Amino acid sequence: MLIRIAQAGDKEAMETLVTENDALIRFVVKKFSGRGKEYEDLYQLGRIGLVKAIQKFDAHFDVRFSTYAVPVIMGEIRRFLRDDNPIHVSRTIRENAKKAIDFVNAYTEAHAASPSIEEICRKTSLKREEVVLALDATKPVKSLTEPVNNDGKRMLQDTVGENPYESVDKNLLVESLLKSLDEKERKLITLRYFDRLTQSRVAEILGLTQVQVSRLEKKLLLRLRKNTV
Repeated sequence: MLIRIAQAGDKEAMETLVTENDALIRFVVKKFSGRGKEYEDLYQLGRIGLVKAIQKFDAHFDVRFSTYAVPVIMGEIRRFLRDDNPIHVSRTIRENAKKAIDFVNAYTEAHAASPSIEEICRKTSLKREEVVLALDATKPVKSLTEPVNNDGKRMLQDTVGENPYESVDKNLLVESLLKSLDEKERKLITLRYFDRLTQSRVAEILGLTQVQVSRLEKKLLLRLRKNTV
């Protein structure tokens, strides 16, 4: 296996793998466009992330290499964006963010999936609000003139003053209802509505097809809505 050869220190094998996965790197980097960073800088970070994924990948993970590599590459880029964030945050929040992000990165590399907020809280001994605040503080700040839709007519500044509690209330409601679901159902809702993963990504994690995830999601949302009446 070429990955094992590269892990043994063969530079040619490593370069071959990086070249073969160039499209994967560019796919991930594209997700971070519009963050005020040069594409080439993000691309080089993506290459570094891919090399780390190659070095740490284990066939016993029982996932495809590309599935494992994507979150590792994203983690490398996110660390750069986090460390390059010019906005000052308190020392406590920075410490909480480091604790949470270190666990998220370790979990992602080990499981090829993002941990839920509950898992982060359990492993870091932080409260849910502390985790949310810390992780939110590490996100790049968006410009008020940044478009919020494809036509570019509505900017972020146009949304200032809108009620922010509606989406928060919905998330809290969904969270309270998760207890009525079994493990796989709860995982699906968590991945889709808390971790914001696509149906295709959730399908890979749960070992289902995208169609199965779509059907199950609709079924669960219908059940959750009935429980709110």
